[in-house]
Formats: sequence, C-alpha cells, structure tokens
Amino acid sequence: MSSTPNFSMPLLHAAQAQKEITHNEALVLVDALLRGTVKAMLDDPAPLTPVAGQAWIVGAAPVGAWASQAAKIAVFTEGGWRFATAPAGLQLRDEAAAICRRFDGSAWAAYPPIAAPTGGSVVDVEARSTLASVLGALQQAGLAGVT
Repeated sequence: MSSTPNFSMPLLHAAQAQKEITHNEALVLVDALLRGTVKAMLDDPAPLTPVAGQAWIVGAAPVGAWASQAAKIAVFTEGGWRFATAPAGLQLRDEAAAICRRFDGSAWAAYPPIAAPTGGSVVDVEARSTLASVLGALQQAGLAGVT
C-alpha cells in the first residue's frame, strides 16, 4: 500500500530516500483537512490569491490549474496546488456560502435549507417561537441553510 485508504496521503516505505518529502506532503494535507472548512466551491482558481493552507472544493467543471480534478479538495501550499480525494460521507463547511456540504462519493451537495414553521391545523405560538429559535441557532452555527 503506497497511500492511506481515506485521503490517499502518501505513506513512507522502508529504505525510502528523502522520506521528509513524502512525510511533509502528507502533513500538508492533514493540516488542511482537519480544519473541516473550505473557502468555497469553485471551478476556476484563476481569480484567487490563495494563502498556504487554504482549501477549496473543486466544482464539477474545473479549468486551469484544477482541470481534471472535479469534486476533489484543492489545498494551496507553498509548492502549489495539492489535491485530496474526499471519502464518501465527508462533510465540510463552505465559508463563502455559509453552509455545510457533504460528499456522496461522486458529487458535493449542500444540505437543503429548513423552512420556518407555518400552517398546520393547530397554531401554537410557543412551539413556533421555540422552533424558530432552534432553527436560528442552527443557521447561525452553519448547520442549517437560510431560506
């Protein structure tokens, strides 16, 4: 096995020359992925002025430096772009959209927004107020989309 099963990070081998390079590559990816957030989901990195350690989700139709890296996680390093393949079920917070995205094994999807309570056969002001407060807290924490 030459890489880890979940994020395909490089593994060291016995008698491997320049082990520090392989080790550092893996640490760069671990450092970016453990944070659990990405700047945004984009197709084109051209307009970006990235800082080392920042990450993006590569969109479905990538161009430029991200060509052929669709649905991967792009991490900017001092040596350029590094890409990680997300395992199915991975969830990351998209800072630009203020939502959580989940990878289903082939594509990234945003959680659908939760609508505030309305209608119903029995109108309970206290219940609606409580639900609205809970929904507001979830939205503020980025765990639920805003409608």
